[in-house]
Amino acid sequence: MAAGKNAASDILVSKGFASVDADVVAHTAVENSKEKILSTFGSIAKEKNISLLNKDGTVNRRALGSLIFTDSSLVKKQEEIVFPEINSLLNKFIEENKGHDIVINATVLYKVPLIKKIDYVLFIDTPYLQRLIRAKKRDNIPLKQIASRFSQQKGLFAKYKSANADTIRVWNTGTRLSLEKKIDKFLTKCRQGI
Repeated sequence: MAAGKNAASDILVSKGFASVDADVVAHTAVENSKEKILSTFGSIAKEKNISLLNKDGTVNRRALGSLIFTDSSLVKKQEEIVFPEINSLLNKFIEENKGHDIVINATVLYKVPLIKKIDYVLFIDTPYLQRLIRAKKRDNIPLKQIASRFSQQKGLFAKYKSANADTIRVWNTGTRLSLEKKIDKFLTKCRQGI
């Protein structure tokens, strides 16, 4: 969260990659799984006086996040509902873009079977405090909620490494141009098979 995945994805798109944002795919997956989400979390949300639906009948993802990101068991339940749908939608994108280099802009791709099809993982990372400032400015949610989400994402690099994906970490601590130069080095290594 707030490490610079979107910037990295935009840079790769400028280099000819087809891109899919797993967060956008997740929004679709959540809507496709709405009934199961409501039946699983509805009573807990009611106890906490949280409405899981927007006025237009769509899932209120921010409210769902505020409910589940405080309890890892609830996160796990939500993932069991939504991740199979995400995996299916991402596979569909890959099929539709055969013959193109593809970038999947994702945080927890290691949790879906699709990871086995990935050639390389470009792991964008940024120091905690810098990410915290970016997230607060970008999302305008309470620091406690940001810290909780960060906690849920703790140890991601090790999880990618253990998922048997060729993973290269790139630190995004400077400008977009600096990040682009690092991505160019990554692409060179990938193309050379290093």
